[in-house]
Amino acid sequence: MMILRWVLLLTLAGCATAGNDGESGAQHAINSAKVHTELAASYFERMQYAVALQEVGVALLAHDAYAPAYNVRGLIRMALHEDDAAEADFRRSLKLEPGNSDTHNNFGWFLCQRGRYQESVQQFQEALKNPLYATPELAYANAGICSGKGGDAKAAESYLQRALILHPDMPQALFGLADAAFAGGDYAKAKSWFLRYQQTGAELNAEQLWLAVRIERKMRDHNSEASYALQLGKRFPESREAQLLQAGQ
Repeated sequence: MMILRWVLLLTLAGCATAGNDGESGAQHAINSAKVHTELAASYFERMQYAVALQEVGVALLAHDAYAPAYNVRGLIRMALHEDDAAEADFRRSLKLEPGNSDTHNNFGWFLCQRGRYQESVQQFQEALKNPLYATPELAYANAGICSGKGGDAKAAESYLQRALILHPDMPQALFGLADAAFAGGDYAKAKSWFLRYQQTGAELNAEQLWLAVRIERKMRDHNSEASYALQLGKRFPESREAQLLQAGQ
């Protein structure tokens, strides 16, 4: 999943419900929920999902209306492919805190990964409605990638270009534009975008190497095609992309 690290950026400082100034017990509960949610997010980043779920459980025991805890639990359950539970958590988080752009962005990526492309773009659009959203380039890039997966190449390019306006060297947007150009049959432009993507220093995964193989094949650069193919087969021999390469596709 090429943009996972960007997608999972979390804003945990805010909360849906705050205790009154005089209610030290309520404020303590909120603070406890915040600390344990942050711990859960940290364990999630390290793929220690069982411990992450335990920390979310502690957070929600302290304060069962703490929206970020449901957001983090949605991410964990997404990783565990517990799709119904993950969706319920994202929706619960948004019910408690409707304007949270990070949650809209995460929920949108969940929907995109499950093939629900139009719904996913709606979530990214909701994220972008917040003028105080700290990282709108993420939602633009995700909307572009998911629009492309849904077959809307024009919208994909528009969203990705807007991401680049905000973040000119954003790897995810550059790769998305290379992918969109290839899908649209403009192989020279696809190669140009892909070269810009490589200049960011981002490490190539199986998905990106496979696109590079196909671009160079269309451009009739057989040496570059062979180089990318060798990397794909050597570094990711069990990947779906390597299997497609071996099958001669």
